[in-house]
Amino acid sequence: MTIKFHRPSELATPVQIPIENLVLHGDLRVPPDAMGIVLFVHGSGSSRFSPRNRYVAEELHKRGLITLLLDLLTEEEQKIDADTMQYRFDISLLASRSTLAASWLHGQSGMSRLPIGLFGASTGAAAALITAAELKQQITAVVSRGGRPDLADEFLDQVEAPTLLIVGGKDETVQALNRKAMAKMHCPNRLHIVPGATHLFEERGALEQVVTAAAEWFVQHMQAKGAPSTQRVVGWR
Repeated sequence: MTIKFHRPSELATPVQIPIENLVLHGDLRVPPDAMGIVLFVHGSGSSRFSPRNRYVAEELHKRGLITLLLDLLTEEEQKIDADTMQYRFDISLLASRSTLAASWLHGQSGMSRLPIGLFGASTGAAAALITAAELKQQITAVVSRGGRPDLADEFLDQVEAPTLLIVGGKDETVQALNRKAMAKMHCPNRLHIVPGATHLFEERGALEQVVTAAAEWFVQHMQAKGAPSTQRVVGWR
């Protein structure tokens, strides 16, 4: 899959988020006037350099959303996981770090009044939902792309943030897992099927449909929460 970017990396600000005795690395992109923040929660061996998530972040940025692409694992942990897959299904670890990252964002100057959304992919979707359950007052919306919400089973009924589950039309196994998870959720939720798409949304136009659905969901619920239509965030440009 070939993804073209428009003025990509020069707008990103590298950030370091202290997590206990570790440091997580991320790329923060802040539009001139922001209506909200989207934290990307990767899973299954992915990172902030994932071309699919970087494409989604680029498009959300164009729509006036701050985006934070974050590595939930340290460089050493990523090396171990590449060989052993030790961490990619450690949902509690991923969730604890995404929760701390969301809290870090909320505490940054100029961002505390902005609503926060979570974009989870694969196993990262479970971590995002756990974060939403634990930070009820801070998380405004959740979007899952090809996610495994079922891996957050015991937390699903605690999620209050409106949740959109995006799944490929040909990804039948993950569709079934998403429907099973939806049955346990009490928050506003919706399953969005991308016709003809497989798990990674590599088909022509599939990822564009993911972007459109995700952007509409975030904007709708951020505006519904009474967020200012735009806010200039000082110090990040």
